Amino acid sequence: MAAALASIFICSAQSCKDSGRENINAYYPNAIVTIKPVDGGNPSFYMQLDDSTTLIAENMSQSPFGTKEVRALAAIEMTGHDAGQYDSTVYVYAIDSILTKNTVPFTDSVSADTEYGTDPADMIMAVVEDGYLTLRVRVVSGTHGTVHRLSLLTGINPDDPYEVEFRHRAEGPSAGDVFQPSYVLGDAFVAFRLDSLPDTKGSTVGMKLKWDSFNGEQEVVLDYRTRSSSSGEETQLK
Repeated sequence: MAAALASIFICSAQSCKDSGRENINAYYPNAIVTIKPVDGGNPSFYMQLDDSTTLIAENMSQSPFGTKEVRALAAIEMTGHDAGQYDSTVYVYAIDSILTKNTVPFTDSVSADTEYGTDPADMIMAVVEDGYLTLRVRVVSGTHGTVHRLSLLTGINPDDPYEVEFRHRAEGPSAGDVFQPSYVLGDAFVAFRLDSLPDTKGSTVGMKLKWDSFNGEQEVVLDYRTRSSSSGEETQLK
């Protein structure tokens, strides 16, 4: 999870050489996109860059993620070539999926604390687009290995259905000693599908995101609008 940035771009240099498109920017992700499969289409997928911009890859005809719709980090370059029914054509240097999950309904505080944890995390990035909340969070791991479970709870405020809470649960043999001198910091990307929230019917509403940071409870209000329907297979993710 935290190794996503490092792992997907190791092969970028070779990809650039093979294509004849040497570009230093290919070593780094410059876009977060939604990979949307097209049933029976050729190509078999397109990419949603934001709420309204669609991209087609000129050097890829098959999605590396099969029929799954996922959020992904990508290193892309606009080519200016004919995009047909899409907005722009891009050359894809490298791409890899972000951990993409469904939200979970809040039941009660005791169950939520036990199941989804109360461990802190710093929020480095929070983006709401195309029906997803995509986060980059910074967590602490013990040197003997820690697994981080990341969740987004809905229904925490009966008076505001658009109030959500990010939860972090550290698991593993060294999860209990993450505040000792022997620890490491790591960043992780995770995306949550927001289709469990009420339809905003084309309007933009304020979505309050709450989380526990290393400096205490935090919150931020983000603009949210239910995404328009799109082609492709909707895949339930666990």
